[in-house]
Amino acid sequence: MPELILVVDDEPKIVRIARDYLEKNGYRVVTAADGQAALTVARNEKPDLIVLDLMLPIMDGREVCKVLRRESDVPIIMLTALAEEVDQVTGLEIGADDYIIKPFSPRALVARVRAILRRSKGEVKPPSLLRVGKLEVDPDRYSVTFNDEPVKLTPNEFKLLQLLATRPGQTLTREQLLEDMHGIASSFDRSVDSHIKNLRKKLETASGENMIETVYGIGYRFVEIRE
Repeated sequence: MPELILVVDDEPKIVRIARDYLEKNGYRVVTAADGQAALTVARNEKPDLIVLDLMLPIMDGREVCKVLRRESDVPIIMLTALAEEVDQVTGLEIGADDYIIKPFSPRALVARVRAILRRSKGEVKPPSLLRVGKLEVDPDRYSVTFNDEPVKLTPNEFKLLQLLATRPGQTLTREQLLEDMHGIASSFDRSVDSHIKNLRKKLETASGENMIETVYGIGYRFVEIRE
């Protein structure tokens, strides 16, 4: 069955354009016009990806994203007219996987949706289970555990963890990480910082240790916890 996309926007024209292009490319689409309705539809329909406007009535996109992140790891593309980098970074820090600025190209939206779904479904993945100390990354099940306890990650966080954990101790630059992620996060390198910040916090919560070190001015490296 084709993947289901939830498009959330209070502008009917935007919803119509996004729905038409997504449906022409083989996706099923459901829509919502405010934040509260978006949560209801997301909980009932269980979409494979959500295109979420930032400025919404009743509950804005940031709050919707925060609630969704507490409940699931569904991929989220934030859609907004706010072009300032700080707004983009804020969206990424609260759990969005990508950010598209209005006015946007419908073809670009479809390309972003396709790429993020491809990653979240694990079509490109390492061939075997990865174990680093008590951390276990399973690309077949698309799961991460630490000391046998699950760690919930977004698709971008999962990909970053794979990239770093397969090369423990090696420093990877932001440019390398963006290239290996095939540009899904965004075109500006601050997006890597935002995803790393969220990933580090989740790993610290699970392990009690900082597993991702910042190499200032260069990038990041994964540090294996010694037992």
